[in-house]
Amino acid sequence: MADLTTEIAGIKLRNPIMPASGPTVRDGDSLVEVANSGAGGLVAKTVSLEPAKVPRPNLAKIGDSLINAEMWSEIPLDQWIEEEYPKAKETGLPLIASIGYTPEEVGELASRVMEAEVDALEISTTRLDHDSSLLAEVVESAKSGGDVPVFVKLNPQWGDVADCAEIAEEAGADGIVAIDAVGPSLTIEINTERPVMGSKGGYGWLSGPAIKPIAVRCVADIAKAVDIPVIGVGGIKDEQDVAEFLMAGASAVQICTAAIIRGNKIFGLIADNLNKFLNARNYDSIDDVCGSALKNLPEEQVRTSAKQPDILTAECTGCGLCMKHCPSDAITIIGGKARIESTGCTGCGLCVSVCPANALRF
Repeated sequence: MADLTTEIAGIKLRNPIMPASGPTVRDGDSLVEVANSGAGGLVAKTVSLEPAKVPRPNLAKIGDSLINAEMWSEIPLDQWIEEEYPKAKETGLPLIASIGYTPEEVGELASRVMEAEVDALEISTTRLDHDSSLLAEVVESAKSGGDVPVFVKLNPQWGDVADCAEIAEEAGADGIVAIDAVGPSLTIEINTERPVMGSKGGYGWLSGPAIKPIAVRCVADIAKAVDIPVIGVGGIKDEQDVAEFLMAGASAVQICTAAIIRGNKIFGLIADNLNKFLNARNYDSIDDVCGSALKNLPEEQVRTSAKQPDILTAECTGCGLCMKHCPSDAITIIGGKARIESTGCTGCGLCVSVCPANALRF
């Protein structure tokens, strides 16, 4: 059986699956529920010096993804320190307190939340001006507040996330969390001609499977640039998504959107299925997977000439999805098996990605 335990900056997790800061970890009771559902560690909702005034409505489902106009916690800081964090600590799982946003706020918050003996700090940079000097300053402020690991959460709006991660590392960060929701974005309710969010301009932030490829790219770029651990976030819905983030260089992951849509049961479910995934592929531990794909990321464009994929005939079920999706009409089903016309195939690769039996490969 594969060993799912992992360690990040000295913090030991029973498995690499954690909640991301958001509605599912809004207070102590919800953190306890996430712990009981099988998460490997806990991350609380972001707090600031003053409770947030959150617009309504602030959440909407867009396919398998979400748009949100969430802010930080509406619960006063004192209540978090005296009641909510202590409830979460009783679970015995490592507890990461998310704090934001300015260097001045973070410095004070770091000192305050340490009263609850949290195990680490995560700095939310969503509302921080995208200035690299501020990024270094906010890390230094957090480090001055207590002797626990400090993680910095980045989003693509920072530009070159690898450069930002290096700045954070040089300032003393113990790990990077990537990525936060992407935006601002806008969704219109066509029956009312109004935005679905109640925020200024109707703007919100996109999370869920729609942003996963961006998140995986960011994790890979960061993992290649720094020597501190990376926690991957963005669109994870199953064990295969977790494996993808691990292979891109993450040491652990966080989940929010899928937990909102499907419930907290997914934490234990994904952990169990990840164990099966690793066992089936003879991985002994999380360390065996972490960063395993980085060596295969080409520094230059691989090729421009067409190469048709190979068909594993024994695996092909003849379902016809490859034929249906082929933009070049180069695939037919003959005798219940896919066949590719070499003169018509452009080597685009779409068929490989839609085959449910993994019978097409380059």
